Amino acid sequence: MFSDLVEEDGQAVQANQFLIVDHGQGAVLDPGGNLAFNELYLTLSRFFPPRQLSYLLASHADPDIIASLDRWMTSTSARLVISRIWERFAPHFTKVGKTENRVIGVPDAGGRLQLGLGEVHLVPAHFLHAEGNFQFWDPASRILFTGDLGVSLMSGAEARRPVTDIAAHIPRMEGFHRRYMVSGKILRLWVRMARQLPIAMIVPQHGAPIEGRAAINGFLDWAEQLAVGIDLFDERAYQLPTAMIDAESGQLRPQLRAVGG
Repeated sequence: MFSDLVEEDGQAVQANQFLIVDHGQGAVLDPGGNLAFNELYLTLSRFFPPRQLSYLLASHADPDIIASLDRWMTSTSARLVISRIWERFAPHFTKVGKTENRVIGVPDAGGRLQLGLGEVHLVPAHFLHAEGNFQFWDPASRILFTGDLGVSLMSGAEARRPVTDIAAHIPRMEGFHRRYMVSGKILRLWVRMARQLPIAMIVPQHGAPIEGRAAINGFLDWAEQLAVGIDLFDERAYQLPTAMIDAESGQLRPQLRAVGG
């Protein structure tokens, strides 16, 4: 796990990248944007030759997931593994022809991908938060890489320390989940599926891992009852705007009324 490769100046959200190696084959999970590429490539080289990577596994197609795709397609022979929904959108991150015959589009049901003598399971997590979204289950380590589910907002240094007290951790997750997850129905369906896995650690793409049976069960219980996304929206969120956006501050200001003379 690489948690602090992006300079923490407040301009970009903290993001984690991951490397899995099994018997000479390597995969990078959610490789990130251009901000992370140089540091990730150099740091990753200490553990595995980047040019020999087999796969880039992308949970979905957000910029913090694969905006650096063009550079990975140039510097490695890895294939991009991503939902079929995003298969024809991903080439927009690259120069013409870079992704030709190098994208594996994953069907909605997911699947199991051979890596060395082991495998990585591509687990459906649609609408958490992207329309086509996958999480990655590593049976060897019993880690579930959950993408944007389980995210907490913190520094890269803090993200290196696994969380074992979920109650104290919830305030760092709640705001993000209420806005970025689509619906409570989807969360409940996901929790029902996730409970079937013997999870030792939940590792999101932003923030700290969640480790230990008590913390993992606490997270699942919390997610199962959470109201998010469309659960919280009503007609108040869909009204024609009247306030002006101040170009300097980015703040809204009320529209000025004309004064008759």
